[in-house]
Amino acid sequence: MTTHKSLRLGPLPSTRAVKMTFLCPAPLKAELDRYADVHAQTYGEAVDTATLIPHMLEAFMANDRGFRRTAAPKKASATSIAPHT
Repeated sequence: MTTHKSLRLGPLPSTRAVKMTFLCPAPLKAELDRYADVHAQTYGEAVDTATLIPHMLEAFMANDRGFRRTAAPKKASATSIAPHT
């Protein structure tokens, strides 16, 4: 097993999910699949591309300084959102 300590995306937490559908170019899908393979090699657990995408987007937005500077309600992470009853 090869380890890649430089991956920005660490092990995945379990989260509550909301289904979304989107289209992406074929080359991007291929790169996402490749990232999923490297992630699986790094952390020893297979993960499909669709599972990685929300975590990648969350990490991207958390590190986007321009986005963080905008006025927004308190950020609630996917793991801290309580279900509505």
